[in-house]
Amino acid sequence: MTSTPNSVFRLRKHADYQRVYKASRKQFAKQMTYFFTLRPELGPDGTPLRETAPTCPRVGLTVGKVMGKAVDRNRIKRRMREAVRKNLAALTTPVDVVLHPRRSVIDLDLETLEREVAQVFRSIQKSVEKQRGGGAAKRDA
Repeated sequence: MTSTPNSVFRLRKHADYQRVYKASRKQFAKQMTYFFTLRPELGPDGTPLRETAPTCPRVGLTVGKVMGKAVDRNRIKRRMREAVRKNLAALTTPVDVVLHPRRSVIDLDLETLEREVAQVFRSIQKSVEKQRGGGAAKRDA
């Protein structure tokens, strides 16, 4: 199985989704809810994690059956993946993000969806930088 350039930036394993859910709080935007957490550098056994791109962000999508039939869910996922692809550069830290869109995403124009995803990513980046900066300030004191 070959990996496409965008597949490196996707969360794929159930354990990764569960880790993000457990390590973070639910955040809200107009058209979606999201979870995020910094990616650990060491695995559970203390060994360094080997990944193809350890410093890049990874994004996962969850679109449940309450969002409609398979056609609707797949359309929502395609639109979300495109919005994520265009705005992924806003995330510069190794963070894992799970986006959970609302059903209204299916009727949004793509520009509005892209602005919303960009706003979410800017918020995540700002929060991660604050966490890292705050942690360093506490250690120095």
